[in-house]
Amino acid sequence: MPKTPKPPYLLLDQVRGDIHIWIVDGSYSRTNIDEEFTNFGQHYRYPYIKIDEFWIDRETHPDEKESFIEHLLVEFKLMAKGVPYEKALALADRAERKERRRAGDLLKVTRHGRILPDPKSVCEELWKRLDNGLEVWIVNARRFRSVFDIDFTEGGHDHVYEFIPQGQIWIDDDIDQSEGGFVLLHELYERNHMAKGLAYRDAHRQASNLEFRCRHHPDELHDALVAQGW
Repeated sequence: MPKTPKPPYLLLDQVRGDIHIWIVDGSYSRTNIDEEFTNFGQHYRYPYIKIDEFWIDRETHPDEKESFIEHLLVEFKLMAKGVPYEKALALADRAERKERRRAGDLLKVTRHGRILPDPKSVCEELWKRLDNGLEVWIVNARRFRSVFDIDFTEGGHDHVYEFIPQGQIWIDDDIDQSEGGFVLLHELYERNHMAKGLAYRDAHRQASNLEFRCRHHPDELHDALVAQGW
């Protein structure tokens, strides 16, 4: 544990047993360490995180922290025992979902916690409607994660998430404003190429590479967005 916080560390939030839970600058991590770092992480998923640390991204709306911690505790313990990531993820998602239910997320937006609302109810603000008709929306990501897809992170589109209406890209309202353009570029590129028939894995990898380049060469971001139809 660093004696004085330095990037990406921001705040030692709490200690659970031997685990130090840090609030970190996710933007710094995605730009300088790993563009695939998401809302939170632990050593067995991201080896650059120390084995006695959990990292949780600084949130614009810091209201999902306890859900993320519940997820990490399960994922970490299972992977430490050799359980493969995909299986550990499924069980950790289950624990996180219980925490979200305990917090009342489902009852707030569903009828009796059973009947799903219209997915479009999570949309908060239309960012832009492109010339080709594609719409980019800022969405209430906590609500989307709690009700529709617990693994939604940063952004997504209709070619990946079945709940996102056709012709739309959704951007997480929890990302820092300084990262919005890079996340948007990733989703635009990925969607455009999947619409042409490229498999998700390949489209995601190429989008991540382009995003990483622009994070390190931000002067290229505008041209890259324009090339994707922005």
